Amino acid sequence: MRLRFTRKALENLTEIAIYLNERNPNAAIRVREAIETSLGYLAEFPYAGRRQVTEGVRKFVTRKYHYIAYYAVNEATDELVVLSIKHPAQERDHEDA
Repeated sequence: MRLRFTRKALENLTEIAIYLNERNPNAAIRVREAIETSLGYLAEFPYAGRRQVTEGVRKFVTRKYHYIAYYAVNEATDELVVLSIKHPAQERDHEDA
């Protein structure tokens, strides 16, 4: 499956990178790589994430650093659409089913 990012997800990634880069540039690189690795896994196994109350939305927590990726699977276009990416301390976008 191909990954596609919403504008919000791209903004989330940028915010994460800026925040971490100001504090520890090496950590920013490691976190970004961990998120990208997890999303690559999701592209191969799109239903690995947990369903959310919102229809069609799933959540996947990265193994390393525990960032939360909210996404939807579009089988018609063979896309995994990343909706947002959050640090676990941030307010959640969706609720677990």
